[in-house]
Amino acid sequence: METNILTTPGTFVVGCNYWASHAGTAMWSDWQPQVVDADLAQLAREGLQVLRVFPLWPDFQPLSQLYGGTGSPVELRFGETPLPATEAGRAGVAEEMIERFRLLADRASAHGLQLIVGLVTGWMSGRLFVPPAFERLNVLTNPRAVMWEVRLVRFLVRTFKDHSAILAWDLGNECNCMAPATREEAWIWTHAITSAIRQEDVERPIVSGMHSLAPSQGAAWRMQDQAELTDVLTTHPYPIFTPHCDQDPINTLRNGLHATAETRYYADVGGAPGLAEEVGTLGPFVCSEDVAADYVRMILPSLWAHDCHGLLWWCAYDQKHLSRAPYDWDPYERELGLIRENREPKPVLREIGAFRARIEALGLDHLPPRSTQAVCILSEGQDSWGAAYSAFILAKQAGFDLTFQFGDQPLRDADLYLVPSMSGSRYFSRRAWLDLLARAKAGATLYISHRDAMFVPFVEHFQVDVVTRERRVTDSVVAFPEIAGLDSLPLSGPVRLTLRSTGAEVLGSEPGGNPVFTRTTYGAGTLYFLSRPLETALSETPGVFHSDDAPPYWRLYAEVAGQQIAARVLRKTHPMVGVTEHPEEGGSRIAVLINYSPKPVETQVTLAAGWYVAEALVGNGPMEGTLRLPGNDAVVLRLLIQ
Repeated sequence: METNILTTPGTFVVGCNYWASHAGTAMWSDWQPQVVDADLAQLAREGLQVLRVFPLWPDFQPLSQLYGGTGSPVELRFGETPLPATEAGRAGVAEEMIERFRLLADRASAHGLQLIVGLVTGWMSGRLFVPPAFERLNVLTNPRAVMWEVRLVRFLVRTFKDHSAILAWDLGNECNCMAPATREEAWIWTHAITSAIRQEDVERPIVSGMHSLAPSQGAAWRMQDQAELTDVLTTHPYPIFTPHCDQDPINTLRNGLHATAETRYYADVGGAPGLAEEVGTLGPFVCSEDVAADYVRMILPSLWAHDCHGLLWWCAYDQKHLSRAPYDWDPYERELGLIRENREPKPVLREIGAFRARIEALGLDHLPPRSTQAVCILSEGQDSWGAAYSAFILAKQAGFDLTFQFGDQPLRDADLYLVPSMSGSRYFSRRAWLDLLARAKAGATLYISHRDAMFVPFVEHFQVDVVTRERRVTDSVVAFPEIAGLDSLPLSGPVRLTLRSTGAEVLGSEPGGNPVFTRTTYGAGTLYFLSRPLETALSETPGVFHSDDAPPYWRLYAEVAGQQIAARVLRKTHPMVGVTEHPEEGGSRIAVLINYSPKPVETQVTLAAGWYVAEALVGNGPMEGTLRLPGNDAVVLRLLIQ
């Protein structure tokens, strides 16, 4: 496969999802090429690079099933017109639509735009769009429907594979919403479509286009399966629709890290590049336009610094003037655009264009991968997204970086393993558990928080005895006299373990002295045990990450990762500031510091011995150890060692 910006590490694009400004999903049937050309010219002028576009399935393959006696199927036609004996006709494709798409691609190329093409666009904005012949079929599992989908895909790819505007092929928009499917059926459908693409084009990457994937074996649409069959995994991180996200203002820490955390979650567990393919605020009833601009100014450098390959806004133009379904059905779909009906750009579009200009001014072909200090292990039987999301936020607040993996995957090398909010009895295998303990004995730090799980072996390693177990009636405040900067924290959980230390150091206990947080030396390493599900509890609680009076839960992560934080080149103190470090060839480093708060902040910056700030690539560098960051903004520094 040729080098592609969506799959090359450290590369990043900005763009949007595109439907024509005058018609939305009806753009192909209500074709107005002069409007489309004006749209593309405007989007390119504003600094966008990539558009995700959608050949609507029933427009491009307008098949009707004709029936005979007793309702037996006789023939597929275009309405009453027999399918022509042409290459397009044999694929059931309307040649008029192909010429319209060709014009779109030609004009995109003329304006310097590249296209990600959603090939099977049967689901869009809450409405199913299916050719009449397949309206009563399960279009993911019915052999006849899938056969014609494959023919559609092969014809589209074969026709446009040499067009300069095509950047990648997308399976289609959220095709997992088109019909129910088991895991095996989802795999077979994905394999059929990806194979159809590969049969015609072996060069361009295949983008998943799916959302709401999960890593567990019981999920129908698994990120591991999509990564097996496609080249790029995709997230559609809308706070309102994603579990645990619609709890805080959109321009604060939880939502500032949402797109980044979810995209890394998919990419790390799946083992493929990730792309934030649909991002948006869902309009003015969620936040004002100036806050939306703050939000995108915050998440763009965050996605870039974490190798998330790009941001595509949903969508190009407002659609509140349209009377068709789905715009008639759902207010979420009406004011999502970067540009108003009168072609006036919104502040969020200006922020996207400004970010592209800043990144291009750096003169970097790509941003080197960030250094990470920990692996966060997720497992069966838990709310893996809730655990992953909170762990990612807490690590950012504490000042270190992590990657994700699932418990049934080979254990990655790390100095620190986080196993958050464990639940159930089959979280992962005995051999994986023993491997973790062996890594700790060899010198790693292992942290486990407990929701409702059983660990065997446990007592002899963690030096903690479980005296009794019961369902918790009320939450309690846990005191942490041994942890610097931390007095006490309210901690909830469904299960109360009465513990007795048989050698472990007690770092936190609830009223009455029952141990809650313990530490013990194990061989050359360290074991931490927290008997409360810190991560999933925080994922379900509004305000715990950004409020002025929010308890400093992150200090527990700072305690666990103390050695790893101390080993970083750049250390910060403010919990609203996230830092990534990117080692460059020659020994220098790029540091990206992001203020995930809407308020300006000051943080103390400490560099490892011998290191200094050579230049500020974006923003202003620290003055006498104090770095001032505007609200929802970033600073990029180059660090050198003497």
